[in-house]
Amino acid sequence: MDQKRAVLTVSLPPKLARKFQQMAKSQSKNKSQLFRDMIQVYEQHQLEQEFLELQRYGTGQARKKGVLTEAEVEAMVFKGR
Repeated sequence: MDQKRAVLTVSLPPKLARKFQQMAKSQSKNKSQLFRDMIQVYEQHQLEQEFLELQRYGTGQARKKGVLTEAEVEAMVFKGR
C-alpha cells in the first residue's frame, strides 16, 4: 500500500514549540502545513545560496581572465558560435 503521508516526530524546546504553534495559528494553518511550507522556504534558500556561491566562483574566474563586465562575459560565451 502506497502511503501519501509519513508521520514525523520532532522534538523542540518548549519556547520554540510555543512559537511554532503561534505561527501556525496566526497563519490559519495546521502544524503539518506550516512545516511543509517551512521546508519549501528552506529548500529555496539553499538553492539561492548555491547560486550565489557559483556566482562568486564565476566572478573570481572572470576576474582572473581580466573579464570585468557582463558584456565581456557574453562576448566570450558567444564567441565562435
